[in-house]
Amino acid sequence: MQGENHALVYEFPEYKDKILALKESDADFQEQAKEYHKLDHKIRGLESANIPTDDQHFNELRLRRAQLKDVIHERLKNGA
Repeated sequence: MQGENHALVYEFPEYKDKILALKESDADFQEQAKEYHKLDHKIRGLESANIPTDDQHFNELRLRRAQLKDVIHERLKNGA
């Protein structure tokens, strides 16, 4: 859905406590979560403001967000 908030705690509510703990205790996770948040914020801003962006650039942003989401989910699920 366009403009939808994809924050990690909304995407993975079952891992909310783990997300918050890892953000405080794991520098790598913190960086991944920060990058994910920045991408999500940028994508939502572009969608909600109808700011023209070329499709390739927009798709690259969305692809990177999806890749990070997969990496983060694996870490949450497997504890790695």
